[in-house]
Amino acid sequence: MAVASNPKAIQFIAPKAPHRNCSMNISVCCLPHSKSSLRAYGRKEKEALLSMEVKASSPKKDIDFSDPNWKERFQEDWDKRFKLPHITDILDIKPRPSPFSLKKSRIPPEDLNGEALDTWNGYVNNDDRALLKVIKYASPTSAGAEAECVGPDCTWIEQWVHRAGPRKDIYYEPKEVKAAIVTCGGLCPGLNDVIRQIVFTLDIYGVKNIVGIRFGYRGFFEKGLEEVPLSRKVVENINLAGGSFLGVSRGGGNISEIVDSIQARGIDMLFILGGNGTHAGAHAIHEECRKRKLKVSIIGVPKTIDNDILLMDRTFGFDTAVEEALRAINSAYIEARSAYHGIGLVKLMGRSSGFIAMHASLSSGQIDVCLIPEVPFKLDGPNGLVEHLERLIQDKGFAMICIAEGAGQDWLQKSNATDASGNPVLSDIGVHIQQKMKTHFKEIGVPADVKYIDPTYMVRACRANASDAILCTVLGQNAVHGAFAGFSGITSGVCNTHYVYLPIPEVIAAPRTVDPNSRMWHRTLTSTGQPDFI
Repeated sequence: MAVASNPKAIQFIAPKAPHRNCSMNISVCCLPHSKSSLRAYGRKEKEALLSMEVKASSPKKDIDFSDPNWKERFQEDWDKRFKLPHITDILDIKPRPSPFSLKKSRIPPEDLNGEALDTWNGYVNNDDRALLKVIKYASPTSAGAEAECVGPDCTWIEQWVHRAGPRKDIYYEPKEVKAAIVTCGGLCPGLNDVIRQIVFTLDIYGVKNIVGIRFGYRGFFEKGLEEVPLSRKVVENINLAGGSFLGVSRGGGNISEIVDSIQARGIDMLFILGGNGTHAGAHAIHEECRKRKLKVSIIGVPKTIDNDILLMDRTFGFDTAVEEALRAINSAYIEARSAYHGIGLVKLMGRSSGFIAMHASLSSGQIDVCLIPEVPFKLDGPNGLVEHLERLIQDKGFAMICIAEGAGQDWLQKSNATDASGNPVLSDIGVHIQQKMKTHFKEIGVPADVKYIDPTYMVRACRANASDAILCTVLGQNAVHGAFAGFSGITSGVCNTHYVYLPIPEVIAAPRTVDPNSRMWHRTLTSTGQPDFI
């Protein structure tokens, strides 16, 4: 998450999961209530949560359910929160017809008389909406209801968000547009796919002045980092390789300096690829542009391998990460199965969200124990991890463990160090578990052969698989459609299987985390057969 204790500077911080009832709130309410949860936040994170100007109120906290009109008030608040910022909010600009049309590549539908209908053009109406929540819970105790119910009796609330896609009217003259693309944070499968599709779609609109900003936000202020001219020919094959064609870096910079650079370069559209921290930086840039009344559209594309952005079904890179993680799990399984009392240990990405570890464990069918940051566990004593591993070794002769990097940090010494993005530097839980297993089994006189595999950088650097490539393609296209439609301060995502636009504050209010009471986590426990290590 990006935060700004200094209003003119940004710093990127990825906090632990907030209290469940504060999933839509970036204010004090988001700080955890338990002492153990509070320890998950460093000093900078606590200050950051208190100082952020991004506001997204929580319906569970802010609505008076004794009010007979609470449902109408909720709907009004929802519509206000999810209204998309538009450049006409600050500037008097008239729309013009879009040059983007699908008629030339598709035979329109025909009416009953066999005549072509002139009404079809492939555009999305500005009033089109997608339903965010689709389950109507009959009871607050139903599986999954705790996280999604709004009213005390799980009253059905229609939560609509804006549908993404090309609009009939646009607010930029394509031939006059200068568009820029920047990739921030760490590497993630699919970055090149998104860059490629943004360029392709801009080209179809008629934009010829397209540039890439090198090495994240650093490219706006670091001397010697020149813009990279982009065209269809330049990016045609970049999707065949992993990494980022433009390079990445962590950390932000001075917002005023970045916007000064945007002005000086004459950029009209800026497409920012990144996760929670990057999006918070994008929101700060958007707000500064609005303050200066600049005709600039700031559009985010959600990139996080951890799949930890709120409201979205998934983010690009996640499917590929799970698929690549299975290769590591399979290797560890072969090693463990082939050794006498073998223990295969695989550490996967997931600082505050255990989605990769959970999905990889569930899909592999080879994991005996899955450990994630959202679910605490104990190592020793009755019902501890060590005791369970002893039983596994005794019963089946080997064991398999999959652990997310952010799990079990309470067992490790904290350094209080942070990386360039402000994220706490985590201690290696994989090494700790490996040494713990070796020491324990040696002490009880039972041979154990522990094989530890950490495929983190191999997963990050690989090319996107087919599923992610499709997602990247559509996200990149919709980002361009959103910019030409005049929106700014939004991100393009997929919710409830539909592609939508969301205001950035709503997706950076907190990291998305695995709900320990969710059906998916229960399915994982059923697959692994592990107990609660408490």
